[in-house]
Amino acid sequence: MASGTGNMTMSDSFAAQRPPFHIGQHSSKRDVPLTDLQYGYLLNQGINFTTTPVTNGHFKSRVFKLVSDHLELLAENNETSTSTETGSRADPIIPPLTPDDTGLVPSAAVNTYTAYISPWIDLCSTNPLIASISRQVLNLEVNYANFCGVRSIIIAGPSRDASQNGGNQALAQYSRAVQEALTIGAALTVLIHIPMYREPGINEVETLAVLQPEKTAQESASKEIDLFAAWASWHHVRSVCNYNLRLYVALQIPRVMPEKDLQTRWFAEPLHYLTIGPEVFQKNKSGFPSLSKHHQDMIFSYMRLKVVPWFLLCDVGPDAAGFKADDPSILSVANRQGLTDDDFPTLSDAANMSPSQNSRPGVDAHMAYLQWLESQQPPFTALESPTLTSFQDWLQSPLQPLSDNLESATYEVFEGDPVKYDQYEAAVIEALSEWKELDLPTSKEGGVVVIAVAGSGRGPLVTRALKAAEYTGVEVEVWAVEKNPNAYVYLLRQNQTLWGGRVNVVKTDMRAWKGPVVSQSPDGPVHGKVDILISELLGSFGDNELSPECLDGIQHVIAKPHGISIPHSYTAHMSPISTPKVYGDILARSATESTAFNTPWVVRLYALDFVCQKVPGRPRFQQAWEFSHPIPESTLANVEARRSGGIMGGGGGSMAGAAGANDHNSRYCHVTFVCRSQGVTHGLAGYFESTLYESRLNGHEGEKVEISTHPERIDQKSKDMISWFPIFFPFKEPISFPADTELEVSMWRQTDDTKVWYEWLVEAWTWVGQSSRIKVGSSGLCSSRKVACLM
Repeated sequence: MASGTGNMTMSDSFAAQRPPFHIGQHSSKRDVPLTDLQYGYLLNQGINFTTTPVTNGHFKSRVFKLVSDHLELLAENNETSTSTETGSRADPIIPPLTPDDTGLVPSAAVNTYTAYISPWIDLCSTNPLIASISRQVLNLEVNYANFCGVRSIIIAGPSRDASQNGGNQALAQYSRAVQEALTIGAALTVLIHIPMYREPGINEVETLAVLQPEKTAQESASKEIDLFAAWASWHHVRSVCNYNLRLYVALQIPRVMPEKDLQTRWFAEPLHYLTIGPEVFQKNKSGFPSLSKHHQDMIFSYMRLKVVPWFLLCDVGPDAAGFKADDPSILSVANRQGLTDDDFPTLSDAANMSPSQNSRPGVDAHMAYLQWLESQQPPFTALESPTLTSFQDWLQSPLQPLSDNLESATYEVFEGDPVKYDQYEAAVIEALSEWKELDLPTSKEGGVVVIAVAGSGRGPLVTRALKAAEYTGVEVEVWAVEKNPNAYVYLLRQNQTLWGGRVNVVKTDMRAWKGPVVSQSPDGPVHGKVDILISELLGSFGDNELSPECLDGIQHVIAKPHGISIPHSYTAHMSPISTPKVYGDILARSATESTAFNTPWVVRLYALDFVCQKVPGRPRFQQAWEFSHPIPESTLANVEARRSGGIMGGGGGSMAGAAGANDHNSRYCHVTFVCRSQGVTHGLAGYFESTLYESRLNGHEGEKVEISTHPERIDQKSKDMISWFPIFFPFKEPISFPADTELEVSMWRQTDDTKVWYEWLVEAWTWVGQSSRIKVGSSGLCSSRKVACLM
């Protein structure tokens, strides 16, 4: 049973489309909002939005003087602003804003601006006075921007990380200030402007801290760069803000691209802006700005997100300050069409260009380059259709195929994936061909192979079975078994209009079906056996839609000893992941849904980071368990004995009061993953692989027809298959862990003979010696029993 996609058709014209670039401009020297003419000039240059300061230099001077005067007063009284003595601390209060302090006013254009909070405040200061004044400035500016109608604000990121001296205290101060800003600006989107990692040599902004410098330990110039420190600071901020859905990242692109692990870590975060400074661009030999191939690859990958990040050019690009209204060299976007690859050579090809090729009057070189780069993105693929993209990181409740009757639209969704049905048809072709070649006996006289499709739905597998029979020239008798009374009507119509009456349609739960009717007797119908049993009962984890239980219930109709089940077997696989967006959505749901964190969600996971690495003996994706069909007859006999009360007690996965008739379908696994870098995990991503048919011919053993959602093997087994999205087992609390951590996962598939549910436990262990380790985090025992799949 497939899970959650839409209509997968895509027009030919769509195939050439690419993600659009939305480009903004920020100037750190801008003191007042743009005039209408300046804004219009930037729009004509291709800029889509700009930032604006909330306050100006007059306000900055006033605040600096207020702090300076207060420090002088403290000095005269032999006091310090960092006194730890008990008693009140009379910090100065910043008076309200005046018209002299700000040029921002409510207007028709103000909601198109992004307000940039004064970067000269120091929210990370361990000095109580500096921290207090900085927080007051932040709150004043957020409150006023909110009043004016601004929709988004940018706050400069924390100036230090937890790994630095006093960094943890600084981050706590900073995070608390951001949380307060989110409360004050209740309608605002808040962006934290933070670097991908701390590059050495980046100029720091002068802040209030210059008025009273902090005494910090001398740092070694040769200190190693902690690539994940900036990310850890962001994680600290958003954790304190409880994964607020209005909190985003404005990610500063570095001059030198870091390792892929860090790029994918940020890919999973709620990116809103990618900010690019002048230092990121490299000039080719003709003097034209370009980005390295590594920068381009990262940008192209980030632009595949459901909500594409916007670009923000910081102190680079068209300069509105130097704009003259009567400048004849100003060209609009319309004047810059028809750009070619020759206009924007790669760095390696630049030597072959003449300087004259770079002269385009009135065109900002950086903007022109980005507009050209937009056209160089790979076109959307079929898997990036608007419908599929809309499902990125969108939570869906798992289906209850046994207890619910699905609607036609749901079946139609399942049928939109040709890859799955091509593989099923290939499996039936192999089975029929080998049956013919091995000259095996059939359940019906005359060499007619009896095929039953269990859970036929609207009949796509029935159609494929008939096509396979025509292809192989094998005569077949086809039975379609379906419990849904509405789908049954549809199957009857299909039999009249499409199948020409060649199919026997039966309305019943497959577990109650006694098999094909071969004759009638005075005592009632005589039932025969089935040679090939076909089903598509698989869920996102292979077994989460009760495929084992359903196939056990119908196994008695399979002919012995040559009867075939398609699928033949399936395995479940999992990996710990970081997926802040999905976790934030579940957290929001938990306010009204008590089972939100105990539900295994079906999600097309996209903005995620696989936090563990592949090491010898510890792959990134590990198998949980396996099911195969048909099961041994001895197991079936044991099931019947338990169900009839012939066995005392129980065992395995049987719950209190259960007979244990379904114990053979309970499972348990314990696997270990290795995480080389520090990080956080929000839950487990689950996948499956299935062998539909395995060859029985001598010399062909091991040849299989398979389907897979395993990220590392889907392309080789069932490329472009979209019928199943992954399953996500969330944690109530994210687990943060240091570098070189082992994540130990325990998982159970539980049953009480009436329903099936999952329980999962993840523990983080880090080594503190050659033979000693300590636990640094745990998910606690999670259980989906309250939302179990009903049998």
